[in-house]
Amino acid sequence: MKNVELSVEGNILTIKIDLSKEFGLSSSGKNIIVASTEGNVTIPDREEKIGMNVYRKQTT
Repeated sequence: MKNVELSVEGNILTIKIDLSKEFGLSSSGKNIIVASTEGNVTIPDREEKIGMNVYRKQTT
């Protein structure tokens, strides 16, 4: 995962992302990647999965 921190308390999933970070351009080149699970990942100590991308539009 890039810039994604997952934690679970009871049945509540909390996702922490630093919105000031950047990890380069998306494959299309239209967006800047801020955070990604890089595919589906299992939530810690659970059977559920999450797949997530956070991005912003590239300004040229």
